[in-house]
Amino acid sequence: MNPLHHHLRAEIRPMLALAVPMVLTELGWMSMSTVDILMVGPLGPESIGAVGVGSMLFLALAVFGIGILLGLDSLIPQAFGAKKLDECRRWLLHGVVMSVCLALPLMLLVWLGLPFLDLWGFSAEVLRLTGPYLEIITWSTWPLLLYVALRRYLQAMGVVKPIMFTLLSANAINILANWVLIHGHFGAPALGVNGAGWATCISRLYMAISLVVAVFLHDAKSGHLFRQTAFRIELHRMWQLLRLGLPVAIQVTLEVGVFSASTALAGKLPPIALAAHQIVLNMASITFMVPLGMASAAAVRVGHAVGRIDPAGASRAAWTAVMLGVVFMAGAAALFLLVPAPLMRLFTTDAAVITTGVSLLFVAAIMQMVDGLQGVLTGVFRGVGDTRTPMFWNLAGHWCLGLPLGYSLCFLWGVGVIGLWIGLSTGLTVVALILLAVWTKRARGLANWLPSDVHKS
Repeated sequence: MNPLHHHLRAEIRPMLALAVPMVLTELGWMSMSTVDILMVGPLGPESIGAVGVGSMLFLALAVFGIGILLGLDSLIPQAFGAKKLDECRRWLLHGVVMSVCLALPLMLLVWLGLPFLDLWGFSAEVLRLTGPYLEIITWSTWPLLLYVALRRYLQAMGVVKPIMFTLLSANAINILANWVLIHGHFGAPALGVNGAGWATCISRLYMAISLVVAVFLHDAKSGHLFRQTAFRIELHRMWQLLRLGLPVAIQVTLEVGVFSASTALAGKLPPIALAAHQIVLNMASITFMVPLGMASAAAVRVGHAVGRIDPAGASRAAWTAVMLGVVFMAGAAALFLLVPAPLMRLFTTDAAVITTGVSLLFVAAIMQMVDGLQGVLTGVFRGVGDTRTPMFWNLAGHWCLGLPLGYSLCFLWGVGVIGLWIGLSTGLTVVALILLAVWTKRARGLANWLPSDVHKS
């Protein structure tokens, strides 16, 4: 057997042991907002719109704070790979401090922006419901950011089962809280849309508390408690976390932004095109949870190898994650190509929407492959401590190429909604191929490219 193939096969099992719980976690995370929309559905379309709009606006700001904390994906795995457990804990504690520093400004931005909701052009009834809902879920900002920091710490050490359990149980709590607070069961007042907001706050608070408990249980089991770690706020660590996390924050914000912009553009088209666009985008978002979870696993495995100064191990982990991500997305692409109409019928019975969606799924199938590639490679780059390369090329590919091309094809050249998707897919393809080329070049000389502070340590 080829030695390379042997090494890759040896890496598959530990990679999947991390990736599978991470994928389930991402799917659990995505399902929470979907459940909220489904459970307010009986209240009418205005309530559905309010929860959808409120969640979108909150996420647009919260994702920036989440992105900053993703800098821990570089720092903690590398420290753990170098067997520096005190460093892991210090980075976690600085992540917790950073979550506090980020929460208040983000909350203020939301609250200060509430009077300007009418600028979005939504109906008066939707706006009437959106404002209070958004104000309520904003209280979940710090628990959400705390959860993100704690999750980075646990998964960096391969402790992923508590994370998966937390998300799955949080979904159950969210469903129960929605049922009680939206419709007024067990003697609770029927709060309607606001009840969904409070249910979100309760579930996110539970997520944070659950991982706090998981961290202390893990550390007690390892025999090295947090109180044994000397801690003081070190500005150079805060700066390093910010330096690594800010490009990630910009990248994820821009990624969320480009697909939000595409939906806004699709909203200018006939309702059939908009409906097909939204359905296909939802399907693509579901399948993307797999490379997203794989990216988290790749960041950990590559970071471990960097920490123990193992260039071959870092390269092996990276290529294994890329291979697994692409193989899965190839399967998803095949599904989109082979049974597009049945997939559309899961969401709608409208023949015109199904016909339009089938054509979009053809483009989305191509998008699957490159989206999986760029998603996993982004995690690989985080693992080696390079967060700027994915940020730059995502900005260039999505905003300088993909969206302008999609707009031109859709509106200037009259191709319609499929033109929008062709543009987005083209931009994504360019991003994926450039990241692949950059990583291939760096992987060849990885021993000389590992961060200098790792070599010094």
